[in-house]
Amino acid sequence: MQFFQDFTQIQLTEPTILTIGTFDGLHLGHQALIKQLQVSAKKGHALTAVMAFHPRPKAIMAPHLPNNDYLTTPEERIKLFEQFGLDVLLMIPFTRQLAETSAADFMKQIKQRLNLVELWTGYDFALGKNREGNLPRLTDLGRELGYTVHEAKPCFVHGQIVSSTQIRYLFQQGEVHHATKLLGRYPSLSGEIVVGAQRGRTIGFPTANFSFSRERLLPANGVYATFIKRVSTGQSYPSVTNIGLRPSFVTAGTERTIETHIFDFSDTVYGEIFNLEFVARLRAEKKFNSPAELISQIYQDIAQAREELRIRNCGRVARNS
Repeated sequence: MQFFQDFTQIQLTEPTILTIGTFDGLHLGHQALIKQLQVSAKKGHALTAVMAFHPRPKAIMAPHLPNNDYLTTPEERIKLFEQFGLDVLLMIPFTRQLAETSAADFMKQIKQRLNLVELWTGYDFALGKNREGNLPRLTDLGRELGYTVHEAKPCFVHGQIVSSTQIRYLFQQGEVHHATKLLGRYPSLSGEIVVGAQRGRTIGFPTANFSFSRERLLPANGVYATFIKRVSTGQSYPSVTNIGLRPSFVTAGTERTIETHIFDFSDTVYGEIFNLEFVARLRAEKKFNSPAELISQIYQDIAQAREELRIRNCGRVARNS
């Protein structure tokens, strides 16, 4: 996959089929759109290309709104795009200058730099100043500039359109099992393991503490059954993870933390990158009256997490066999 971060540095000579958007989360709807791109590209012997934005337009056009609810960081999105077998990925910043560019000028640049032959869009897509580049306008421009426009059908799961907005809502409710159905994979995040308060070690349950981007949306506070993958080896381990302010102790923290107890694991992993997959929410965070009460609950959490992960792992094997 060719990767570009500067639109002015790209100059493709082969015919290219393109889609444009933020693609936060790369959910089933995004994946269906990319598959349609690839089918069309194979027929037309063309390249498949995605132009993705970070930050997204909302962050620039409405800076007063919260901007800490991304489902994926740019780095996570790039790795997901690589898995889908794209030929070209442009990950470019959305700017005020870009927002003020007319649809006609923007599409002329794309036609020139990408040798565009087809543009695929989502069902509610628009680009250009004041979002004037809707489907009819882009179709008219295509006739003028020499590319065709195709609108992808929305993707439905259980009668609902799959959207990043819906997945964000499920995250905020801790509904990672339902989010999995819309993403087509377990919700996950990647981060470096850093030194924490080491309180878990004092009661016999050492944890790996994640460093994570503050613009990243986390599932609701609570305890989760998780798989944790060591990026350097590709090895995945069952685990249980707490997200929150650690109210288990006398004084709760002021910032959210992610702490993962990895089952049957004793390696030192500070400074390593791990990928954490959220499988099921076990319970909300709560405060305990004594260390003994906390330890008893942790044993229950571990037993429940092991069972949840055993069931899911059996499902993975069955699907792959």
